[in-house]
Amino acid sequence: MQQRVMVEPAAQAGPAPLVRVQGLAKSYGGTRAVRSASFGIAAGEIHALCGHNGAGKSTVVKMLSGQQRPDSGTIHLGAQSLELRSRQVAQRQGVALVDQELSVVTALTVAENLMLGDRRTRWVNHRRASASRFRTLLDSVGLEHVGLDQPLAQLGIGERQLVEIARALGQDARLIILDEPTATLSDVESAYVYASVRKVAEAGRAVLFVSHRLGEVLALCDQVTVMRDGEVVVTRPAAEFTVDSLIHDMLGDAPQHPQKRTAEEVSDEVVLAVSGLQVPGRVHEFGLSLRPGRVYAVAGQLGSGASEVLRTLAGLVPEARARVVLDGTPLRLASPGASVRAGIAFVSNDRKAEGLFLDQPISWNLLATRLPSITRAGLVSRRRWTSALGSLVELCGLDRHRAGHPVRSLSGGNQQKVFVGRCLGREDVRVLLLDEPTRGVDVGGRAAIHALIRDAADAGMTVLFSSTELEELLDLADVVVTMHKGVVVARHESTTAGAVLLREMTHGGASGPVAQS
Repeated sequence: MQQRVMVEPAAQAGPAPLVRVQGLAKSYGGTRAVRSASFGIAAGEIHALCGHNGAGKSTVVKMLSGQQRPDSGTIHLGAQSLELRSRQVAQRQGVALVDQELSVVTALTVAENLMLGDRRTRWVNHRRASASRFRTLLDSVGLEHVGLDQPLAQLGIGERQLVEIARALGQDARLIILDEPTATLSDVESAYVYASVRKVAEAGRAVLFVSHRLGEVLALCDQVTVMRDGEVVVTRPAAEFTVDSLIHDMLGDAPQHPQKRTAEEVSDEVVLAVSGLQVPGRVHEFGLSLRPGRVYAVAGQLGSGASEVLRTLAGLVPEARARVVLDGTPLRLASPGASVRAGIAFVSNDRKAEGLFLDQPISWNLLATRLPSITRAGLVSRRRWTSALGSLVELCGLDRHRAGHPVRSLSGGNQQKVFVGRCLGREDVRVLLLDEPTRGVDVGGRAAIHALIRDAADAGMTVLFSSTELEELLDLADVVVTMHKGVVVARHESTTAGAVLLREMTHGGASGPVAQS
């Protein structure tokens, strides 16, 4: 195993830290999300926090921003030891967060969004007094063309992200945390973010910058802290890293992964052929041919276009253009019904908003998509219902006696089993699409869901999933297509080093041999 090097904040060169994090640890049940995190950020410094998914970065961000309380360890801002019980408390103590999940409100105007969470906004607000400051904030992130009274709903996703960043910049915080702030932005929009971040640092504030875009990390940041498996393994100046050395520190020694199923082991039949897939501004010329019995993955970070590829095939992206042929028949895009009738089942990355009926029984959720097979003359057949439910409960490894309980009562892993399970064991499903199939699922649940997916492929189903999780890609996929900023980087048919995949997902540019379709 690679030796882990811990560089304590006190050992860092340069000025004394404004922010000192010492020995932070956090567990969720029996899972240790963060074992030990220590680093420091000086005033005027842009400090990157790096690590592949599951390394503990998000948990550290949640503890620093008051969303989670650490089990142990300390956080100091200047001479003050912080007890951050909530985001409101963190803001009062001088910590501002720009989360990767947008918190702006589309029903409000731009100015009203800038007021949200601002301690200086009074119960009776004087718009004229705030207008000048808000105008300056918008201009600083490149939104000179956006009016203060403009409804936020009229702005694109990238512009909304910039409004969120402007709001954080206006809080006069001493520590500003930016969690994947450019993941959904264009290069032009990202350039405005970089310029704003530099201005914030030049004003003497500390900036913690979290990003999977390793090239921008090394170009923008002064110091880099790398986490792996819940621990800080190294902190040193960004100038001492290359993209490849940073990836090596993030991954450590490569573990062994299952042997992939090769093209020679499956049928030559092409079940699904995709060519020329485009989503304006998000995906450029994606193509892939899929055979039965194999598990295909589209790998990319947030904003790569991987999720849009799957949603297009599921009929959920009206503006998408492509030629898609399923079992020799052209598929009509932008129609979820057409995709379902053609034999495509889709598992969204948001089971609560787009998948499960949370307050309905587990049984209803498992059987919701197969009513034609359990009804007769429009009425549910109790015998068919019972038989189908028994098979699915056994397949998913669920407790039959809890089938009448609301699906909300299940753990995240078991909820995801229900979501995936409802697509299995159906003769009408030829292609299974899964967008981030194990997001928010613990290690045990992940293994069970992977087994369900692999069994489906072994039974002859064609499986395509998207993921940002490197371990998931290496464990589950027979074929991996990497994407970066809407463009296909490479296609890998055989077992590929994790460092190669991570470099392509975060930095673009093919870094190894590419197998042809």
